[in-house]
This record gives sequence, structure tokens and C-alpha cells, in this order.
Amino acid sequence: MRMSARPQNVHQARLLRLLRDEGPRSRAELGDVVRLSRSKLAVELDRLVELGLVEGAGLAASRGGRRSGIVRLSPRLRFVAFDIGATSIDVAVTDGALEVLGHVSERCDVRQGATVVLERALDLLGKLRDEGLIPQVHGTGIGVPGPVSFRDGMPVVPPIMPGWDRFPVRDAIGQELGCPVLVDNDVNLMALGELHAGLARSVDDFLLVKIGTGIGCGIVVDGAIYRGVSGSAGDIGHIRVDDDGPTCACGNAGCLEAFFGGAALARDAEAAARSGRSPALAALLEAHGELAAEHVGEAAAAGDPSAVQIIREGGRHVGQVLAGLVSFFNPGLVIIAGGVAGLGHALLAEIRSVVYRRSAPLATGNLPIVLSELAGAAGVVGGARLISDHVFSAS
Repeated sequence: MRMSARPQNVHQARLLRLLRDEGPRSRAELGDVVRLSRSKLAVELDRLVELGLVEGAGLAASRGGRRSGIVRLSPRLRFVAFDIGATSIDVAVTDGALEVLGHVSERCDVRQGATVVLERALDLLGKLRDEGLIPQVHGTGIGVPGPVSFRDGMPVVPPIMPGWDRFPVRDAIGQELGCPVLVDNDVNLMALGELHAGLARSVDDFLLVKIGTGIGCGIVVDGAIYRGVSGSAGDIGHIRVDDDGPTCACGNAGCLEAFFGGAALARDAEAAARSGRSPALAALLEAHGELAAEHVGEAAAAGDPSAVQIIREGGRHVGQVLAGLVSFFNPGLVIIAGGVAGLGHALLAEIRSVVYRRSAPLATGNLPIVLSELAGAAGVVGGARLISDHVFSAS
């Protein structure tokens, strides 16, 4: 595939992002927003048409004179998102406005290593290509469940991803697809997804806490992801909450993730089942052979005291860490997401209780703490948003 076109200056880049975020607009409306003269606007839009990035779409209603032409993003624009989790892969293709045109997923253990997992991701993309959804890939955004050097496009010492350390994910996929590729932590992509299409659309400063196999936090400041100096900002799963706590996958003891990540939740649920403290979890363990977050939620919904206690203890630990973050960062919104967040309002209520009790009143007086409504779509929408921000920037 040939390399896709890019805007050639900041005016063209701003026009593309306006059309992406706000939909088709008349030339007159675009001129009002970007404050370009009619002749300069015409030059920039005509060049974007030549590049194949935008096209005309009829005439707008009259504003008292000659009717203005409507401009929209080219319907041929395509972005691809790979959301690689600890236990699954999601692949989606979107149009230029980031509407998902096709989405496939499958179970996959990230511990199989980079080569195997990325080959599976490309195979899933092939299914979407076979459906005729991808005439050309203009850019690809990839999320992985571990610390990422955003500059280099590769994971760095990821605790739950053996065989991935410094694997050149960006370069490998870029060579395969022949398009721009960006790689980021999966939680950052979820935060971008919420910013574009979720509960954070009108919020510039917020936190997204993902509770899944691992626990991480996407930090959005003034509408942009904050990654820190080296890319490791938001790695809250490895904040220590108890010096005498269980050993974490990172090798330290007492990390938040060791108390309430996916593996910790399964550990505690199975202990309750095997000890006889939870007949409901014991029955589910016998039926399924193993326990996961959804089983704990099912038992809690049936009134099982041990399952309810597991959720409350986990929520208390998450709330303890989150309370410190809220006091420090003073966000306008906190979104709870991820597989373990599927435990729902029982978990949310405990997190809220701890945060509202332990954080400064000025920080929590108008702070919503909510469950994500995008579910599995957040990561792929965020991946498309990540790469579209790059493609729709001046080259």
C-alpha cells in the first residue's frame, strides 16, 4: 500500500480535525471557525481535495446570498485500530470521522509473545479487508497492556507481556501495512476513545481507570493524553497499598494490582470457593473450572456474602489509590472501565465512598465517578483517534 497523503500546513490540519469532530460543514461555516479569508480558505480546501482527503458534498442552505458548498472528509479514508489486551485482541476499521465500520475480536493470551499475537491481529484485519472495508489504510493505532515508549513505538519491560520487551511493534506493523503507525498503552487509547465518543466529550481534564488483568490510568490534561517524560505516567497498578501484601507480577509486594487485578480477583474468588466460605462461587467453579470477574459479579448479585466482600475490599483498595490521585490532580471526571469494572455498581459504590470520604472536599464537590458506557469500543475508537490526530497534523 502506498503512503497516504498528509495536510501540508496547520490550516489544512485544523480543517481536517474540524470535519472529523463536527461533521460536514459549508465553506462559509468553516471560514467562520478558522478565520481565513474566502480566497485563502478556497486554496486550502482545494488542495485537500487534490490530496484526496476531503470532497464536496452539495450545497448548503442560503445565508442570504450565493449558496456555499458543503465539504466533508473523503469517504475513502480508513484508520485501523489494534487493541491488544492481556487476554484478547480487538481490531477495528473506521472512516475518517472515526465511525466504526467493522470490528472483530478473539481471545488471545498476550504471553504468547509479540510475533504470534501480532500475526493474529493481522489475520483479524484480513477478515475486515475481505469484507471490502479497507481500500487503503491511512494509519494504524495500536494499544498494548504495558508501559510503552511512545517515541520509539515499543513496549518497555512490560510486567505481563513476556517476550515483548523492546519489540519494534510500530516498525513491524508499519512495514507490513505501509502506513503511519503509533503505539501506546491500551489505557491511554481508552481515554482517547472516551474523549472522542464517550462520557468525556465535554471534559478537558479527567482520569480513566482501567481495572482488568492489570490496573492502569489514562490521564487527560487540557484535552490531550499526558504520558510523562518516558511514557510511563498512569501506571497506578504498581502503587503500593500495603507493605505486607501479596507479591505482584512486577516482583514487588503489596501493589494495587496484586490486590484487585484480574488474577488477584480470580485468586480470592477461588480461595473463597474452595474453603467453603462461598457455596455460590464453589458451584460456579465446578461448572466453569475457573473463576473470573463475571462469576464474582454473578454470585454477588445472588446475595453471596463472600463475593460481596471481595468486591468491597477491591473497591476499597482502588478508592484508596484514586483518592490520592483526585486530591493531587483535581480532575473534572473519573471513568472506571475494563473487564473487572463489569462488576458494576457494587464496585462503583465502594470506590465512590472511599474517594469522597478521603479526598479534599474542594476536589470532590462536583466530581462525577462513573462507569464507562463504551465497553470494548473505547480502545479501538481511541486507537483510531490517536492515529488520526497524527495523520491530520501538518507534515
